[in-house]
Amino acid sequence: LCLIEGVMGLYDGRGAGEEGSSAQVAKWLSTPVVLVIDARSLARSGAALVLGYRLFDPAVPLAGVLLNRVGSPRHYTLLRKAIEEEAGLPVLGWIGRRQEVYLPERHLGLLPTSEKDALSEHLNRLEDSLGDGIDLKRLVAVARSAPPLPEGEGGIFPAEPLPPAVRIGVVRDAAFHFYYQDGLDLLEALGAELVFLNALEDGVLPRDLDGLYIGGGFPEMFLHRLAANGSFMEDLREAFYRGMPIYAECGGLMYLCRAIVDFEGREYPMAGLLPGICRMQRRRVALGYVKARVLTGNILAGAGEELRGHEFHYSSLEEMPEGIPRAYLLYQEGDSRGKPDGYVMNNLLASYLHLHLASCPQAAERFLHHCGRYKEARMAAGCKFSCSGRV
Repeated sequence: LCLIEGVMGLYDGRGAGEEGSSAQVAKWLSTPVVLVIDARSLARSGAALVLGYRLFDPAVPLAGVLLNRVGSPRHYTLLRKAIEEEAGLPVLGWIGRRQEVYLPERHLGLLPTSEKDALSEHLNRLEDSLGDGIDLKRLVAVARSAPPLPEGEGGIFPAEPLPPAVRIGVVRDAAFHFYYQDGLDLLEALGAELVFLNALEDGVLPRDLDGLYIGGGFPEMFLHRLAANGSFMEDLREAFYRGMPIYAECGGLMYLCRAIVDFEGREYPMAGLLPGICRMQRRRVALGYVKARVLTGNILAGAGEELRGHEFHYSSLEEMPEGIPRAYLLYQEGDSRGKPDGYVMNNLLASYLHLHLASCPQAAERFLHHCGRYKEARMAAGCKFSCSGRV
């Protein structure tokens, strides 16, 4: 059973159109949609809500409804009768307003999957609750009604890897884990060997790395541990000084700053590749799909090229010198001016942009090309070293 989880509302995508929405994906794949609605304080109005979703785009294959935060069995009966009779969609079950099945949130509204072990007891309670209120057999039947996926032509992955083969360090741990999996798959298909690193626990970088990729995450939740791992940050600095290509996005950018200031105003020293400080804010700073026009040629793209991704962060960058070249102008839908983002320093690119490599595979190719040049220079110099100098 393959479950596709939508983000935001069913019809929410890039701008005012359907591009990038869950509805568009459902139509592309002919995937049945189960609409989950918040039923708190609703009765017959729930039918109006569901009918609106159904009529808004009749091409979307709506197949059923799940009701969340239902007050009682009687409340559920009222909702089900109204929705099935007046909106014409089957109700597949309900989840009550039970505090013990609520999922905790971070300030970003997300709970990382890296903390799933701590959630096992909670998930067991949720499983019991779902079994009581949801018709799982009907839900599985809806899933099995989906036709075979359409066969595409070609793909994002190349037939042959790029020479030379390179080793890319990918920092993936509890603090840094926001990666598009297809982006990592693309790097491997292009011939890269991915070496996963832990900035919280690893003492040094592995030997013979040819590049580094530091993704997003929650570094602000692990500041004490990150700051205490000075040897790992020292290796990062050595790698930077040796010219190793380093790509950092969002949480990775924060980690490479001189310091991070937490929500309470406490300052923690970080890697210091970027001279500015990163300050956590109580309110969200940025959210949404963006197009990025490249201002300064870098390890991912040349000046004037366009990349795609999204931004989502509660921090801001301060005290950066004006002379450091900016990486991008970011444009959201309807924005003609754009805003500068990111910095380029030699072979370092750091930005708040979460880049979707699968939408611009040439960026992955360019990154590996720079990593390959670094490897060739390193090998020509006879420098088989770890960044700490340990052989």
